[in-house]
Amino acid sequence: MLTPEQVRGLSAQERAELLRALLAAREVDPLEEPRYRRRRGVVLVLLVACCAWLVPWTVVLGFTLPQHFTAGQWAVAWIGFDVGLTVAIAATAFAVWKRLQIAVFGQLISGTLLLCDAWFDVWLSWGSREFVLSVVTALVVELPLAVVFFFGARRLVLLTVHALWVREGRAGPEPRLRDIRLFGVER
Repeated sequence: MLTPEQVRGLSAQERAELLRALLAAREVDPLEEPRYRRRRGVVLVLLVACCAWLVPWTVVLGFTLPQHFTAGQWAVAWIGFDVGLTVAIAATAFAVWKRLQIAVFGQLISGTLLLCDAWFDVWLSWGSREFVLSVVTALVVELPLAVVFFFGARRLVLLTVHALWVREGRAGPEPRLRDIRLFGVER
């Protein structure tokens, strides 16, 4: 059994080797536990079923939705959406300020909401006086800001991988995100 003083007395290389040995000794992938394997299977079936259902549903909507529709709660829908977007961006700002990992989710959610906002603003203003303003707002504000959020989320994930890579005392180039499994930076 090593004491904290003994661990501090180790060189950086020795501490890195010790850490890797400890991680390897407890080589447990939570996703391989039976209960999580079953849940993963159920989730995968549900996701595939959703996609299988959405494809024909989208085709049906394409043929059946009216070209013109009057909505009674139009203002409430848009105000509610913009409130949600504001809350998502504010929560993301708070998470970034506090250096919390949840900032990754906030950036993904905020970016996605901005893409949706741009999409609906442009297509629902088609043929109206607001169309040009909607296109300019989408191109100058919403889409660039969404890109900033998506790249910010990617950058935070890369920084997390980098921190794990360094803390585990690994040498060489870090793996690409597409090569990293959940719960580890193995190579």
